[in-house]
Amino acid sequence: MICLVAFGLVLAPLIYYSSQWYHLLAQPLLNSLPTGGMLIATHVVTPFTAPLKLALFTTLAIIIPFILYHIWAFVAPGLYPTEKRTLLPLLLISTLLFYSGMLFAHFCVCPLALAFFSHIAPQGVTVMTDITHYLDFILVLYFAFGISFQVPIITFVLCRVGITSVAALKKHRPYIIVGAFVIGMLLTPPDVVSQILLAIPLLALFESGLWLTQWLAPKPAPTP
Repeated sequence: MICLVAFGLVLAPLIYYSSQWYHLLAQPLLNSLPTGGMLIATHVVTPFTAPLKLALFTTLAIIIPFILYHIWAFVAPGLYPTEKRTLLPLLLISTLLFYSGMLFAHFCVCPLALAFFSHIAPQGVTVMTDITHYLDFILVLYFAFGISFQVPIITFVLCRVGITSVAALKKHRPYIIVGAFVIGMLLTPPDVVSQILLAIPLLALFESGLWLTQWLAPKPAPTP
């Protein structure tokens, strides 16, 4: 109930300023459009539903730490101290990585991808993107990169619980490279630019996860 109240409190002002918020989100596309390009609405209710949808997803993204805190407050009393010392930092790092992925998508991926697609239109074709389709494209990118930035945490957990090991992951690195591009293909919109821009950070995050696992691995006790 507390999370629902928080959701409503954050959603109310976002709905009020939803049109301005959508215009801010659409700015990367507007800046990359050639002369004459514009955003359009192809349905009567789209000018209302698209900003509302953006307000709902933005609210959810904002209150994720609040929701995770209450989940942690519910689960923590049943955990051992060692489990708390392990899980709490992972939860905090995971949240920061999620937001980092969204920021990376907004400031790095979106401008490059939008500029690329806006300037490859055939001669005589005016680029006029529907506001709903643009919003879906942006949201898919944001959440794809937010989820994909969890790779270091996933790598650390898999090694820590014994499902795999750092040596095994290094041995299968070529398959992981191929898998990163497959994940990029599945999680991003169907374009090569977004897939590559997701696959490369995935590989960097995978390597950072290996380093983190090795660094935090228990050191063997010295032999007498």
